[in-house]
Amino acid sequence: MTSHSLAGAWDMQPEHLRAEIARAAARIEGHVRRTPVTQAELPGLGAPVELKLEQLQHSGSFKARGAFNTLLAGGIPPAGIVAASGGNHGAAVAFAAARLGIPAQVFVPEIAGPAKIALIRESGARLTVVPGAYAEALAAAQAFEAETGAVQIHAYDAPATVAGQGTLAREWETQGLSADTVLIAVGGGGLIAGALGWFGSARKVVAVEPEQAATLRNALLHGPDTETDVSGIAANALGARRIGRIAYGLATALDTTVVTVPDDAIAKAQRLLWRGMRQLVEPGGTTALAALVSGAYRPAPGERVAVLVCGGNIAPDPLADG
Repeated sequence: MTSHSLAGAWDMQPEHLRAEIARAAARIEGHVRRTPVTQAELPGLGAPVELKLEQLQHSGSFKARGAFNTLLAGGIPPAGIVAASGGNHGAAVAFAAARLGIPAQVFVPEIAGPAKIALIRESGARLTVVPGAYAEALAAAQAFEAETGAVQIHAYDAPATVAGQGTLAREWETQGLSADTVLIAVGGGGLIAGALGWFGSARKVVAVEPEQAATLRNALLHGPDTETDVSGIAANALGARRIGRIAYGLATALDTTVVTVPDDAIAKAQRLLWRGMRQLVEPGGTTALAALVSGAYRPAPGERVAVLVCGGNIAPDPLADG
């Protein structure tokens, strides 16, 4: 059984995308947090910006949405589940599996870092740390899946994962989102696929990637099978080498704008959120904000902009025991 067999086909028609996300929202209600939205005035941005603080979600990132949606959709075999992750997906799957009483095995690459590895281990899931990056963890998870019959929960390129992540965009609208443009960080593409699935062409969605992990940009330039060498301070969250097929299809269909940001802008965005709002956010979680910090995205006069802050599992953990 594969990750896609849990979720069924992903129909690319807008009304079907929104209906699938609405069903996911009903399915995961009571299992995920409704994360806050705030207006922030941060130095150097020139205008207030609306932020959704999804780093306050269970397990520290939006990934809990896709994990719960997939597990609650049913079809889990007695062998349980397996996941490969740069850290946040593994933590979310482990958290959801523990809540639902499902056996879980998680493979993470060494670059996930000690804070995310500890978070997964504390959940009670079986954990294996793999040398290399996300691609190596994925290969190990696929081998485990074939050997045991466990079902793989893909980090970003499965319909149930994408629908779960899309509940974030739906929730944001119910909280009064009025922005013309929404900035969202991209790794493998599950989050932005969910947002594009919900917003469609009703709002402008800007994909923001680190310069050293520009996976979506490269795929749009050179084709969906393009592999990108990834590095930099956000690689443990946004370090997928190949963009997901679902994200690629939606980004192509909707002519999605992609901008890239340097590591120093990502780090500056981290500092702004801490100094201005006392929010501790990991580099991947501040990458979208870095587009405004760096000027990679310059809003037009009067353009209303919102930014998704999507992950809070910083490394090293500043309050770790010992």
